[in-house]
Amino acid sequence: MTTRDPVTLPELAVTVDRTAPSPTLDVVIPVYNEETDLERCVRRLHEHLAGSTPYTFRITIADNASTDTTLAVARRLAETIDTVRAVHLDQKGRGRALNAVWRESDAEVVCYMDVDLSTNLNALMPLVAPLLSGHSDVAIGSRLTRSARVVRGAKREFISRSYNLILRTAMHAKFSDAQCGFKAIRTDVARRLLPLVEDTGWFFDTEMLVLAERVGLRIAEIPVDWVDDPNSKVDIVKTATADLKGCWRVARALGSGDLPITELRQSIGRDPLEGPDVTGVPRGMVGHLVRFAIIGIASTVAFALLFLALHPLVGAQVANFLALLVTAVLNTWANRAFTFGVRGSEGAAKHQIQGVAIFLFGWAISAVALYVLHTGYPHADKHIDVVVLVVANLVATIVRFVSLRWVFRKHLAAETVTTETTASETSR
Repeated sequence: MTTRDPVTLPELAVTVDRTAPSPTLDVVIPVYNEETDLERCVRRLHEHLAGSTPYTFRITIADNASTDTTLAVARRLAETIDTVRAVHLDQKGRGRALNAVWRESDAEVVCYMDVDLSTNLNALMPLVAPLLSGHSDVAIGSRLTRSARVVRGAKREFISRSYNLILRTAMHAKFSDAQCGFKAIRTDVARRLLPLVEDTGWFFDTEMLVLAERVGLRIAEIPVDWVDDPNSKVDIVKTATADLKGCWRVARALGSGDLPITELRQSIGRDPLEGPDVTGVPRGMVGHLVRFAIIGIASTVAFALLFLALHPLVGAQVANFLALLVTAVLNTWANRAFTFGVRGSEGAAKHQIQGVAIFLFGWAISAVALYVLHTGYPHADKHIDVVVLVVANLVATIVRFVSLRWVFRKHLAAETVTTETTASETSR
């Protein structure tokens, strides 16, 4: 397995008083050729923060290779307002600017918003409050929750919802809005997570959120009031294409194990909740057997129904194969989650491949049983087929249980250690 090299920081040109005390909140505004709107927006943001923020704050203007007078405007603002600083990067890229500035910030929490201030600023304190309280690790503004209020065209609405549907389907993402330009993260978390974020453009947000979710960070979602900027410079088609390429790259990296997800989960992820088993089924071997039996009964019923439905269409052998394949995939998923308590998507593909291998062994047993039945009793109807297959599958089930305990042996070992540790602490 190869491990991805961390993303290196570009050199920053900063106008800031390093002797000043570290702020609680660092609000970053990434800009590229925004000479017209920059001063008005920064002064509006500063007025809001000064009047409604109970924390010390700083506004960082992150100029990424502007070719107009944006940098000059930013530096003038930094000279006239003591809580504003200007940062310059020689290379273009919103993601590059945020990655660099967030990681080098000395604030407790860093956030960003687009220079057009499309998001109502009243959502800023609700955005950072879960991070400052320790409740969450990352916070995002969402335009797609029920209580959000959004004004934008049908085209952008359709593209945004389609993109987030792709993320939920292909990446198993649980967050609702990856692209809203209104996000925050605890700085200590950013320093650990962002070296793995490769994108330097608009996909930066999505990549960060997918990795945050995979390592077990808590993401708070804040509904926002958002008004579309009609003068936005974002190229929708180009951005959508780059985002889809980014999804493919990240999915491939997660699937190949190039990302140190397990290590990060252990160091900055949140520990799983410990509590009583709500099913009432005991833990250990007995619990595994009970859960496995319940899932096995459900799988057998599903197999029988599928077999009977497919038999008239494709014949006994093919119906047996297809019914077993479908129920084997569902059976592996159910046993993974409920019998052996394995959560999350890490290792799911590997577990399913091993489950299919076990399925092939079980299918061989049932196929031989069918062959023997039809050889000795060629006029057997489909109901007798079902009886013979159920008996054959009972034999395969015993093999399956033993095999699945081997597939999930690492989790069982960890479960044993946790149980012994808990018992030891309880007896003290």
